[in-house]
Amino acid sequence: MKIAVTGSIATDHLMSFPGRFADQLIADQLHKVSLSFLVDDLVLRRGGVAANIAFGMGQLGLRPVLLGAVGADFADYRSWLERHGVDCDSVHVSEIAHTARFVCTTDTDMCQIASFYAGAMSEARNIELHPVAQRLGGLDLVLVGANDPEAMLRHSAECRERGYRFAADPSQQLARMPGEDVIALIDGADYLMTNDYEKSLLQSKAGLSDDQLLDRVKIRVTTLGKHGVEIAGREIETIHVPIARETQAVDPTGVGDGFRAGFFTALSWGVGLERAAQVGSLLATLVLETVGTQEYQVRRDVFVKRLAESYGDHAANELRPHLLP
Repeated sequence: MKIAVTGSIATDHLMSFPGRFADQLIADQLHKVSLSFLVDDLVLRRGGVAANIAFGMGQLGLRPVLLGAVGADFADYRSWLERHGVDCDSVHVSEIAHTARFVCTTDTDMCQIASFYAGAMSEARNIELHPVAQRLGGLDLVLVGANDPEAMLRHSAECRERGYRFAADPSQQLARMPGEDVIALIDGADYLMTNDYEKSLLQSKAGLSDDQLLDRVKIRVTTLGKHGVEIAGREIETIHVPIARETQAVDPTGVGDGFRAGFFTALSWGVGLERAAQVGSLLATLVLETVGTQEYQVRRDVFVKRLAESYGDHAANELRPHLLP
C-alpha cells in the first residue's frame, strides 16, 4: 500500500518538571500568568508528527513516503529515517530556514506545556502531491497531518481534486483554524483522526453535530486517552477498543502518532478496523514507555505476545502473519 504521510518534521526538546503544573496555576490570576519551571533534564529527540508516524510505519514493515519541509540541518535525521524504512525522496529542503522545533515540558501528572517553532515547515504549502503519485505509480492513501495550515488545506483540496483517498488529522492546528478552514480540511476524508477534546473543539468551530460530522467524513476515529479509542461511521457499528496494557508510563509525547502509525499500517494489511485499532493502541503504548517519539523498537515475538495479553490469542494469531520477523 502506497501511503504518503504529510505533516511536521521537527526536533523535540523534551524536559521534565518534578512537580504538578496544576499546583502552580492560580485560577483568578490566569489572565496575567508568568511562570518559569526549573526542570530536571533536557533530552533532544527526533520528532514532528509526520516523521513520527512514518517511523512507526517503517517499524511495522511499510515503506511510507514522508512529505514535509525541513532545513539544511536535516541530513542526519534523513539518514535515521531512511535506515528505518522511510522514503524521504519527496521531502522539501528549505534554503533559508531551519527544521522546526518542538519544546515541551512534562510534569509528574503527565500534563504538558509546549511551544512549536515552525521554521522551514511554513514552506510545506509549496509541496504538491501529484509528482509524488507519479513517482510511485499512484497513491493509496494520503495522511494530512498537523503542518503549516495552508499546506494542510492544499493537500486535502488536491486529494479531493485528484481522487486520492485521505485521512484528515488536524491535531494541534485546530487551535489556529477558523471553522470554514476546518470544514475545508475534513470534507470528503475517508478518516478523521482526533482525540476526544479535539473532536469537541472541531465540532464547536465547524458548527457540526455528530451526524453532520459523519455526513462529511466516512469514518471517525477518536482516541479517548486511558479509555481507549472509539470508531464510528455511517455504515458501521460503533467500535470501542481499550488501550493496550503498559509496563510503565514514561513520556506521553508522540503517543497519538504511534497510534496512527499502527492503525493505518494494519489497515494496509487488510485487517478490520478493530484489529487496526488494537495494533495502533499497542504501538502507542510502546511510545508511552520510552522517552522520545522514535526510541522504541518493534520486536515481532514480543509484539505478538503483548497483543495476546491485551486483546486475546485470537487477535494476536490473526495479526501475527503480518508482522515481519
